[in-house]
Amino acid sequence: MTDYSNKNPYPSRITVNHVLNGEGSKKETRHIVFDLGDSGLEYKAGDALGVFPTCPPDLVESILEKLGCPPDEMVVVKNEEMELRHALLHKCEVHRVSKRFIEGLAPHFSSNSSSIQLKIVTRSRKNSAGFILEDWESTSEDDLPDYYTPLGPIDDPEKALWVSLVNDSQMMEDYIWSRDYLDFFEDFPTLQLDAQEFVDGVETLKPRLYSIASSPNFESGTVHLTVGIVRYNHHDRDRTGLTTGFLADRCVSKDSIVPVFMSPTRSFVLPEDGSTDIIMVGPGTGIAPFRAFLQQREIDGATGRNWLFFGDWTEEGEFYYREEIEAWQSDGNLERIDLAWSREGDEKVYVQHLMAKNGAEIWARIDAGGYFYVCGDKNYMAKDVHKTLIEICAENGNMSNEEAAHYVEQRMMKDEKRYLRDVY
Repeated sequence: MTDYSNKNPYPSRITVNHVLNGEGSKKETRHIVFDLGDSGLEYKAGDALGVFPTCPPDLVESILEKLGCPPDEMVVVKNEEMELRHALLHKCEVHRVSKRFIEGLAPHFSSNSSSIQLKIVTRSRKNSAGFILEDWESTSEDDLPDYYTPLGPIDDPEKALWVSLVNDSQMMEDYIWSRDYLDFFEDFPTLQLDAQEFVDGVETLKPRLYSIASSPNFESGTVHLTVGIVRYNHHDRDRTGLTTGFLADRCVSKDSIVPVFMSPTRSFVLPEDGSTDIIMVGPGTGIAPFRAFLQQREIDGATGRNWLFFGDWTEEGEFYYREEIEAWQSDGNLERIDLAWSREGDEKVYVQHLMAKNGAEIWARIDAGGYFYVCGDKNYMAKDVHKTLIEICAENGNMSNEEAAHYVEQRMMKDEKRYLRDVY
């Protein structure tokens, strides 16, 4: 049997791809089912699925036009020879320009006769904690920081832009955050790159990992995902997330074949003892692994209580898997659910607010050995949930804030491994 992996993904056929949102929702979240066929791929609740996307064909065609290279010109990617068009579709990350690519253009901008001058008028840097590391401002025409060396004037706007990007890290981050390689070539219209040079410079296409939204025992031979589709507009063009746009717009037919592989987790797992209580916090697409957990707990006949905190913008538009959740409530598999709808009512309500209201009961369950899970946004939601959990432990466990933080971050997370997170 073939051993499928990241380096040798399985060509899976999509059998289901539909929108979960209610009518009028301003979000697009899809339920997607992949057929595992005779692959032999196995997984458990809590694992992730790796998905290899294909780059947008219209973007690839535009880049080919800008390069001025024949689509069938042969190039080498990772020691594999292929046509240029195939490389741009399946092997290269062309949807977002990279810092490495821009910095690698130095030979094109520093090897000719015209000189370069960089005039710094202000420079400010902070570390990740927000402390100021540098706050410098020019006081005269000739003033420069000690570590900068003045060069000559720039009369080439493309060169001036390149020099600015490579000398200003914040400008570089802002630039690459919102641009693909079509944007780049529009900013650098006279730059000449051959096919191999371009392919060598861009990043290699990487898979995206998605929390699996099904138990392997729920529907044998399939794997389910809950995918939030990213759509936005930058520089007067409508765009999508690379993989979410691929799944939403180019994998709608049941004939769609997508390369996938399993990404097992060692930590984000159900307790071995089925009598253990679990608390799950998963707003938005963070519901995915908890759908898998609830399926698995029901199949296993687990007697531990299951408590879910879920929410999104509106109940009508974003109550994903409502029928399944209500069925689990009816049969007792889901003992309790608390719902937070942030765009209903006068005040925004998030899952951490509902946690705070139920702090005494949350403490009782985790103090008795219950497991606490979080899945979803790591930048805001997970941080707020973490902070709230520490406050709950301090208030209800007769601890200081420092003791509560140690209890949560050392004892629960590291020692006992019953505070588990799947955040992205």
